[in-house]
Amino acid sequence: MKKFCATLSLVLAVAAMAWAQTPEEIISQMENVMRQHEAEGVVMTMDMKIPILGTFSTHVWTRGDRTRAEMEVVGEKVVTISDGTTSWTYNGKNNEITIDAAKASPSDGDPGMFKDVTEGYDVSLKKETDKAWYFSCKKSRTNTKKDDPKTMEIVVEKGSYMPLSLSARLSGVTMTMRGISFGFNEDLLVFDQDQYPGATVVDKR
Repeated sequence: MKKFCATLSLVLAVAAMAWAQTPEEIISQMENVMRQHEAEGVVMTMDMKIPILGTFSTHVWTRGDRTRAEMEVVGEKVVTISDGTTSWTYNGKNNEITIDAAKASPSDGDPGMFKDVTEGYDVSLKKETDKAWYFSCKKSRTNTKKDDPKTMEIVVEKGSYMPLSLSARLSGVTMTMRGISFGFNEDLLVFDQDQYPGATVVDKR
């Protein structure tokens, strides 16, 4: 009986430690998970909700400086691939390929964007379920970065500490990252013009 009681006490102590995690500790664990898988590359869906126009979804693959983004605009496919120096964009509407100098984008799905993601924010636990933590992040008074959104919402999966979603609103547009996973075929990051027969090429470099 003593052995049983001792084991039960240990289990309860471990459980209590888990329950006592602060929002900052949980977010830190999430950031560690993203760093551990950084070399594998990240896949995610990014939703951009624009008032009146609706929600536009982009599927993103990224590894280091290399990114692929696919979306549909009025039923036509748009594919953009960037190697960090040059970008290739195929527009299905006019069957045209545009080559241009790559531009940094805040919407890139780079795992690094989850690094110190709550820096400059006051984080609080909004709600908790048996599967996830829901955090509300409010911009701190000391945060003077104009480009930082006033609020963010982060959902972290229990057990894996994977980010299930991250939402932020800026200039009336709500951005949400979701469906995050790791690893993909590197060929997806190489632009293959043969996949778009008959396309017109416009080189703007």
